[in-house]
Amino acid sequence: MDIILFLHSLLRWAVLIFGLWAVVHSLIGWSGKRNFTKGSDKPGFLFMIFCDVQLLVGLVLYFGNEWFTQLREGGAEVMKNAGLRFFAMEHALMMIIAWILVHVGRVAVKRAGITSKHKRALIFYGLALLIILASIPWPFRTDIARPLFHGL
Repeated sequence: MDIILFLHSLLRWAVLIFGLWAVVHSLIGWSGKRNFTKGSDKPGFLFMIFCDVQLLVGLVLYFGNEWFTQLREGGAEVMKNAGLRFFAMEHALMMIIAWILVHVGRVAVKRAGITSKHKRALIFYGLALLIILASIPWPFRTDIARPLFHGL
């Protein structure tokens, strides 16, 4: 599980970089009234791909570690403890919601008219990135703090 945790920690940075790229690119495209080209789709596509890989790795961690077992066997106790609740419930749920927003955003962008593609990308990718940022166990967050980078 140490290797999986290391990979999850490493992929976090790729998700954040590509998510930020997708949001900034969409913001520039929308505010500058630029045409949406094949190149405009690349940041959102990479954001989605890295979110997909991160979700798979996260699910392996979730079901391979004690989080799911603790929730299933002692749900009431888990819910009383902020640290346990975060990892057993909140982190996974919020990240899945962000993953859904990225995928819905990709479809919404593809279906949008040429003038609203950047705006839809900005809305969906922006919301997903905000949820991701809020759901990461940053070192400054008490009860759930984790290092910026898990080593092996």
